[in-house]
Amino acid sequence: MVALDTMNIAKRFTSIFVVVAVSAVLGAAVPIASAGNAMAGTTVTATRSFPKTTAAKRNFLAEHTSTDVESNADWGGIESLDVPQTESQAEKDQKAQAQAEAEAQAQAAQAQAQSEAQAASRSSERAAISVPTAPASATGQALANYALQFQGYPYVAGGNTPSGWDCSGFVQWVFAQFGVSLPHYSGAQMSVGTAVGSIAEAASGDIIVNAQHAAIYIGNGMVINALNPAQGTQVTSLAVFSGGYAIRRVL
Repeated sequence: MVALDTMNIAKRFTSIFVVVAVSAVLGAAVPIASAGNAMAGTTVTATRSFPKTTAAKRNFLAEHTSTDVESNADWGGIESLDVPQTESQAEKDQKAQAQAEAEAQAQAAQAQAQSEAQAASRSSERAAISVPTAPASATGQALANYALQFQGYPYVAGGNTPSGWDCSGFVQWVFAQFGVSLPHYSGAQMSVGTAVGSIAEAASGDIIVNAQHAAIYIGNGMVINALNPAQGTQVTSLAVFSGGYAIRRVL
C-alpha cells in the first residue's frame, strides 16, 4: 500500500516536471514569434560609430599630374634625340617618279634649247649665203658654168636650197633656175629628158645619175655634186659613182 502511494507520488512529480518544462519551452517560443510579427511592419536601422581620424587626405590627382623634376636630374638628353625618319616604299616610289619626271623635263628643255639654237644658226647661215643670178641663156654649158659657182655650199640630207641640199636636191634646184622642173630624188631623175649612150657622147649640163647619186656633168669626165655634210658641194671625177650610171640630157 505504501509502495503504491510512493509510486503515485513519483508519477505526479514527473508529470509536474514535464508540464513545467513544456511551459518553459512554449513561453520562450511565443515571444520570438511575437517579435517576428512586430518586425514585419517595422523598419530596423542599424548604426555604427567609427573612431574619429585626423589624418589628412592626399590629393592623388595633383600627384599624378605633377611635372616637377629635380634640377640636377640627368635624363640622357632626351630633348636632343635625333630620330631617323624612315620612308615607306610608296613614298620612295613617288620620290623616284618625281625625280625621273624632273630629269625628263630638264632633258626636253635642253633638247628644245639646242633645236632652237640650231634653227637660229641655220637661219643666220641662210642670210649669209649669196645666190648668184642664173644667166638668161638656157643651154647645157650655161647651166654647167652656173652650177660651178656653188662649190663649197653646204650639204643637208633632204635639202634642195642653197642653204643646204643633198645630191639630187642640188641638181633639182640648179635646173629650176633655168625653168626646168625635176623630181627631187635620184631614182626619179634617171627617167627625165633623153638618154645619152656613153660618157664620150656626154655634154656639159647633162645629168649623171643612178639610184644612189646624182651630179651635173661639166666635161672631161668631171662632175659637180653635193657629196656629204663634211665635204659639201664639190667638183669630182666620175669615180664618185660606185656602180653604173645613166646619162640624161634635159637642155
